[in-house]
Amino acid sequence: MARKPQRARSAPKQAPALPPPVGTDRDKIITAFIGLLGEKRFEEIGFGEIAQRSGLTLANCRSAFGSTLGIYAAHVKELDRKVLAGASGDMAEEPPRERLFDVLMRRIETMAPYRDAMRSLLKSVSRNPGLAIALNGLAVRSQTWMLTAADIDAAGPRGAIRAQGLAMLFASVLRTWVNDEDDNARTMAALDRALARGQRMSGMLDDLCRFRPPGFLCRRRRSRDDYEGEAEAA
Repeated sequence: MARKPQRARSAPKQAPALPPPVGTDRDKIITAFIGLLGEKRFEEIGFGEIAQRSGLTLANCRSAFGSTLGIYAAHVKELDRKVLAGASGDMAEEPPRERLFDVLMRRIETMAPYRDAMRSLLKSVSRNPGLAIALNGLAVRSQTWMLTAADIDAAGPRGAIRAQGLAMLFASVLRTWVNDEDDNARTMAALDRALARGQRMSGMLDDLCRFRPPGFLCRRRRSRDDYEGEAEAA
């Protein structure tokens, strides 16, 4: 049975409006791009439209970014920064799953103004395998930071597997979130179920890493001895 989230969270039923393009040139470009993404497919957005909406020249846009994927990567990095900056120490004594639930819900709340953009992006990803592969790399990098924020080891090969698995689980939760108009209730339930699946998968991974076939060490030692004997004979 799925564990019910322990802490209620609320979110406005209507996402706050995107701010007008302000700040640095990079900020204006990111804001303009995300606004356009809420209106059309990722592949249809060009720098001419971005320049017009941001109030900048094409030269300004080229100086700041080389591609629309680069703009989206900067947006994801800024989301990461906001989530990490909002961390507090009140979850330190909670189990890892609770800590990760808290971090990812904080991320979802941070994404509230960008719901339309994310809905559009998920549709594009479903039609464009190349875009899906490119965005997966960004998602894995982002989830590495989320794991670290939850004080879960994200280093080395095992950490990379955890981050990849979490990126896939979080993507499935986002598909619920983009259509959740019920104060994130369905989103929290979906996240809780996803983390339960991830916890089981992580346990299986740990068991596999601990498992050694009978005679494994003996065969390994014998192979090494044989190799060293051959080297001496040569």
